[in-house]
Amino acid sequence: QVHLMESGGGSVRSGGSLRLSCAASGDTTSSACMGWFRQAPGKKCEGVVTIHTDRGMRYFADSVNGRFTVSLDKAKNTLYLQMNNLKPEDTATYYCASEDLPLTTCMTAILHLAQLGDQWDDFGNWGQGTQVTVSS
Repeated sequence: QVHLMESGGGSVRSGGSLRLSCAASGDTTSSACMGWFRQAPGKKCEGVVTIHTDRGMRYFADSVNGRFTVSLDKAKNTLYLQMNNLKPEDTATYYCASEDLPLTTCMTAILHLAQLGDQWDDFGNWGQGTQVTVSS
């Protein structure tokens, strides 16, 4: 059982920055893969980035690549998402997720989500979400 809690959301103007945090507790040793996902009202859930916690490899969605970065502080069991040059289309509820996944599955999870939609179930642990609002 893994508990995830996001924080750091807020309201910013276009071009601004936010840093989201995901604090993990419980049996975190089984969470080899972690990620950030987002969903805006009336839209499908979209993968933002996944990271393999053991290998350090990351996969970013094209929509955020070059603007967002992700980092993991293993000592604090906290995953961060640094969001720069925010755009109105980044407005969404952002969720942290984790699961014990091998490297290949972890690096293709975002693609699987886009393909499967409601049938996607790669990640079993989810936080409650934090709201990000970007105004123009």
